[in-house]
Amino acid sequence: MRELISLQVNGERREIAVLQHHTLLEVLREDMGLIGTKHGCELGECGACTVLIDGMPVLSCLALPIEVQACDILTIEGLEQNGKLHPLQETFAELGAAQCGYCTPGMLLAGVALLRKHPHPTREQMKEYLAGNLCRCTGYTKIYEAVEVAAQRMSTGEEQPMRPEVEEYHV
Repeated sequence: MRELISLQVNGERREIAVLQHHTLLEVLREDMGLIGTKHGCELGECGACTVLIDGMPVLSCLALPIEVQACDILTIEGLEQNGKLHPLQETFAELGAAQCGYCTPGMLLAGVALLRKHPHPTREQMKEYLAGNLCRCTGYTKIYEAVEVAAQRMSTGEEQPMRPEVEEYHV
């Protein structure tokens, strides 16, 4: 049996009939067509399904939509504003922080939450905020560098791409 609920997703209030047992992940992807939020482990361990709820990272595979009706939900589709990528999206692309891309939406949203709370995060803060998002491709170094460059750009208003000081890796 479906229940009519109202969700605020990416700045838009939408009424939608949902199955009561469906998770927010299922509703976002299957009922709303927002497929940027990824199915991962569906156990709350990988972070692929991370969205921001009232600005905080939440695993959508563990959240019930009926419980977040009064909240503001941000998915990866809502991160772009007026046709402009978020600085973290730009630096992920420029620095190769995304490889296969499966973890990227969740990683970006966790990173945005980090930058909102800590505009100049330390590596330890990055590790703490991104710990719930697993990446099997990158080794995290490029991800941390992308967060650092995005933080710098956001604090200075810089628009030009730049490369961080990167230590060479030799095999």
